[in-house]
Amino acid sequence: MRKAVTLITTAASVAALLGSLGLTSDAAVAAEKKAKSVVEQGKAIAFNRKKGNCLACHQIAGGTLPGNIGPPLVGIKQRFPSKQALREQIWDATKRNPNTSMPPFGRHKILTEDEIDKVVEFVWTL
Repeated sequence: MRKAVTLITTAASVAALLGSLGLTSDAAVAAEKKAKSVVEQGKAIAFNRKKGNCLACHQIAGGTLPGNIGPPLVGIKQRFPSKQALREQIWDATKRNPNTSMPPFGRHKILTEDEIDKVVEFVWTL
């Protein structure tokens, strides 16, 4: 009888463990989908000629008719040590370079805080 109870307890533990692994996997997939969604939204804002309009000045992979006033947006993680540094650059590039041609997207309210966050998520992937 004792052996049967141990076997049932062990089987129940294994089933619970496998069930929780399935939930964790679903949660991970959902989080990854959400992250991709935010990146895609950021890309749409950056490529939108009436919003971010990053392509007017920067060459970006996947973009058409890029400008050449600003540097190509590649190797971003090497150029900016953190997402916060990148966000500050997008929010107001004049802080690092008073003579920049880049508009202060946050300070001049060209983009909302949420839109800037999404653009940062996209640009961080470049």
